[in-house]
Amino acid sequence: MGESRLEEVRQVRTEADCLCPAEAVSAAIAQMAEAITDDLADRNPLVLCVMTGAVVPTAWLLELLAFPLELDYLHATRYDGAIQGAELRWIHQPRMALADRTVLLVDDILDEGVTLDALQSWCRAQGAAEVRTAVLARKLHDRNHLGTSADYIGLDVPDRYVFGAGMDYKGYWRNLPAIYAVRGT
Repeated sequence: MGESRLEEVRQVRTEADCLCPAEAVSAAIAQMAEAITDDLADRNPLVLCVMTGAVVPTAWLLELLAFPLELDYLHATRYDGAIQGAELRWIHQPRMALADRTVLLVDDILDEGVTLDALQSWCRAQGAAEVRTAVLARKLHDRNHLGTSADYIGLDVPDRYVFGAGMDYKGYWRNLPAIYAVRGT
């Protein structure tokens, strides 16, 4: 990566607006974990982390889920480093069988609902008995034409380009504990 691009990434972080401080993100994860525990603790769920964005919120959630579960991941993306979504592209499908399982899909953000809807449909086609969804953030806008929702939602964020807490800006800043928005978006 060239120094000019790295400088741009640093500048975006410096100028970004903090939408959800780390404490708010942690509290949202704790509330989600409590609701997930209430609903799924006795169902032997298979937790599927939607890579790459959900790796951070999934790890935070797993620390708080004190019941037996199995973990796998899948990687299907519409963004692939871009700032706007395109067609869904599969990179990795889970190795564990979904048939007759309660599946919990964990994703970083619910934006237009296209990715989450496609992943839920795929899980059902694999024979999952039940598919639940958890997202750290839900973007507030009227472009969710599929009407896709999530069962567990951590935080609502405005319709801006957000990063941090697993979400990236051009592949960077997933590691931040808070959620930021690119200035001017």
